[in-house]
Amino acid sequence: MSTFTDFGLNSNIIKAISELGFENPTPIQEKTIPAIISSTDDVIALAQTGTGKTAGFGLPILQMLDTQADEVQVLILCPTRELCLQITNDITKFAKYIDGLAITAVYGGAGIMPQIKQLKSGAHIVVGTPGRVLDMIKRGALKVENIKWLVLDEADEMLDMGFKDSLDDILSTTPDSRQTLLFSATMPDGVRDIAMNYMHNPVEIEVGKRNSGAENVRHEYYIVKAADRYLALKRLADINPNIYGIVFCRTRTETKEVADKLIQDGYNADALHGDLAQAQRDAVMNRFRNKSLQLLIATDVAARGLDVNDLTHVINYNLPDDPEVYIHRSGRTGRAGKSGVSITIVHTRETRKIKNLEKLVCKPFELKKVPNGAEICEKRLYTLLDKIERVEVNEEEIAAYLPQAIKKLSWLDKDELIKRFVSVEFNRFIEYYKSARDLNVEPGKKEKGDDGEPKERKERKRRNDEDYTRLFINVGTKRGLSVPRLLGLINDATRDKSIDIGRIDLQRNFSFFEIENDAVQKVLNAMATTTYDNEPVEVNTAASTDGENRKKGKGERHKQRDENDEPKIKIEKKKFTGKTLDDFNFDFFNENREQRKKSHGYDFSAFDPDFEEHRNKKKKKSNDAPAKKKKKDKERKKPFKNRKDINRKHGRK
Repeated sequence: MSTFTDFGLNSNIIKAISELGFENPTPIQEKTIPAIISSTDDVIALAQTGTGKTAGFGLPILQMLDTQADEVQVLILCPTRELCLQITNDITKFAKYIDGLAITAVYGGAGIMPQIKQLKSGAHIVVGTPGRVLDMIKRGALKVENIKWLVLDEADEMLDMGFKDSLDDILSTTPDSRQTLLFSATMPDGVRDIAMNYMHNPVEIEVGKRNSGAENVRHEYYIVKAADRYLALKRLADINPNIYGIVFCRTRTETKEVADKLIQDGYNADALHGDLAQAQRDAVMNRFRNKSLQLLIATDVAARGLDVNDLTHVINYNLPDDPEVYIHRSGRTGRAGKSGVSITIVHTRETRKIKNLEKLVCKPFELKKVPNGAEICEKRLYTLLDKIERVEVNEEEIAAYLPQAIKKLSWLDKDELIKRFVSVEFNRFIEYYKSARDLNVEPGKKEKGDDGEPKERKERKRRNDEDYTRLFINVGTKRGLSVPRLLGLINDATRDKSIDIGRIDLQRNFSFFEIENDAVQKVLNAMATTTYDNEPVEVNTAASTDGENRKKGKGERHKQRDENDEPKIKIEKKKFTGKTLDDFNFDFFNENREQRKKSHGYDFSAFDPDFEEHRNKKKKKSNDAPAKKKKKDKERKKPFKNRKDINRKHGRK
């Protein structure tokens, strides 16, 4: 097995990493460090999160960096503020004994002026998020024209977070002579496009199978009814008293609800989501890193870039829509050679997704049973006993209180004392799980109701449009809304899958859906705080949704008006008869002819001498038209008696 000294690293770097406990390189470090030192070729390194990638690119760069040059030589881009600070902290530790090295972190969510001041004071290495780095370049505070190394860490995550345009702008300003080092856990099309457009004949390094899960992570899943997810989560937390992990939820609303319930039920948990201010986010993360929190409830977006070691569990409260996101989730445990567990809570209709994930991570998923009350109580009891055995007794601190304690409990014998001591911690679990029901659902079987009978699909009664109300939502197909996603949005918001949903009409920029009348207010209240792709959702009652209107035809619906909407001026519509001059009052025209002639100074006869004759002919013709039309219609409707009449009509013999 190789060591770090085999790579030719200088004594200052070896001394620093030895103090950090680095002995042998990880597989990704073993391949990337010599590749970067010995060549100027671009490098693509594919490895899971937590495999030591920071040292994989940080150590060789520190080896070759020129601290005498007063310019930015290294630019490291990463997706989040947390990862930016983590990389900066790690490289600072690696460079502990390198004199004159300056490292600056630039990221959003913090004041920009102090960061500009640090850049102006000089920096050899700049670590930053794409948005803030691009801002610094445009302001002229960050000069990247002479950088020698460009590192893209967690490239797939940066693309998922929408930084593609920012990356394109940054990469286009850097020199072609740079060495680009791209590190990623997966290789989606976006990462491949960056490699094709901005890298020159890159050397590709893979550790493990591409897009696969971490080797030392065990994958488990539990099948329960959708309504029992939270109860299953509590039992999994109870059966693992020393759990230290992240619970991933799909939406911010769900994240808040789960965290609030856990806190109310006495669990050591908190939430991390996009609605938190930066100061609140920092406070939550500090508590979690210090292990003051056992469970962090988070969305995928909020948890991106988190670098927390020693996680024992990752719990998927809901499966992600994108299967590759599962790889990132599970990769947060089992780091640095330690083992971890990735748990997924699913219902019967999601079991096929487990099969797809098994193919993706190239590892089997173990179906396990949600523990019952007896199993949880037994596990908690033995955990308590182990804790009592291992507790350190400080004789000096308790010496003053021990005589009084012995005197107080002297009337109890040994067995009775143990019973009472254990019951202090144990009674609450016995009481809570005394009548706990079985949450497990057998795969391939229909879920059962509370009465133990199979829950059949609700029989659809014949539609009655009067029983439904049409609602409007300001999201359409342009933003990727589909019928399943809309149904999921409604179900996640209301947490009630018994609501009957009628017709769904998806438009480009907005959509309509029908809800049974009894549940309209519940849906409106639930979706008032709902978001879609991190944007607020607006749901209102749509206009013209009366059941009677929908029953009528299109013409009748347009004719019908609400009484309150009637116009003040009534316009009487008449059928056009074909007459053009019959309704014209010629007598009135003639009586006022002289008066108009005097006032306006013109005479119609001056323009048309035969005006009177033309007018009379037109009037006679219009009067005769109805009679001629009536006669013609009568002849057309006259039935033909035989073939001779038909031939005679058409001029045939």
